[in-house]
Amino acid sequence: MNLKLEDTLLWIVGVLLLLFCSLDVWYYLRVVVVLVRAWFLSPVFDITAEQIASGRVVLHDVDLCHMNNARYLRECDFARFSLYTRNGVFEALRALGATMVVGATTIRYRRPLCVGEAFEIRSRIITWDEKSFYLEQRFVSRKDGMVSAVMFCKQSVLRSSPDKILQYLCKRKVEVPEFPEDLQHWINFISASSKALRGESQLDDKKNE
Repeated sequence: MNLKLEDTLLWIVGVLLLLFCSLDVWYYLRVVVVLVRAWFLSPVFDITAEQIASGRVVLHDVDLCHMNNARYLRECDFARFSLYTRNGVFEALRALGATMVVGATTIRYRRPLCVGEAFEIRSRIITWDEKSFYLEQRFVSRKDGMVSAVMFCKQSVLRSSPDKILQYLCKRKVEVPEFPEDLQHWINFISASSKALRGESQLDDKKNE
């Protein structure tokens, strides 16, 4: 009996080790927690309304006693999952058979968030075009209200469009908000970069002919 128990425990430990070696298990567990929590929070009917997610810098977030730059992007993932759950975008994607991927991001770091420091991520959809939503996400220190970092995110919609998602949610056509100047500069950069890369690809194709 004891041998069977030991074999079972060894098998469980082996499976857990395999999972932790093969997958970012903590990431997926956090996603589940974020989605469940957002599900029980009150829905947000204004698609452009700012939503706030709270956090605190812990030891596995840091290098040199402040939050690692890659952790900011990870925290933004979780904040967007909560945003899309509460404002109904995830529900619309399921109904329309669509999905979304991150097409581009840019982040500016203004002041480090240090170990133990509490912060808020303030996320909002700024505007959209025929293919993508554009979001702003701000890291705000709860110590003094300083905006520690700000990120733009281009969230591309596949197999549908932002307009169809909004018509599903609002049951009418929604007017597109104006593009802020700084966001428009970034979008222009993305377009120029894509054009240049396509040009390089065409040159490479010609060389290989």
